[in-house]
Amino acid sequence: MIGVAPLGAPGQVQDPIALAEIELCGDLMIAASSANVDRLSQASIDEILRVREDRRTSR
Repeated sequence: MIGVAPLGAPGQVQDPIALAEIELCGDLMIAASSANVDRLSQASIDEILRVREDRRTSR
C-alpha cells in the first residue's frame, strides 16, 4: 500500500480511544451479523457496547 507507515515507524501515533471505538464497532457488527433478528434491541446493543446500567437509566 502506498502512503501507509509501517508499524513502529517514527512519528507513528496511536489513539487509544479511536482503537477502542473501532473494537466496539467490530463487536457490534459481529453481533448484528450473527443475530437471528432484523434489528438488535437497545438492550442487546447496550450489552455489546458494555454500557453500564447506571448510564442507561440516567438518559
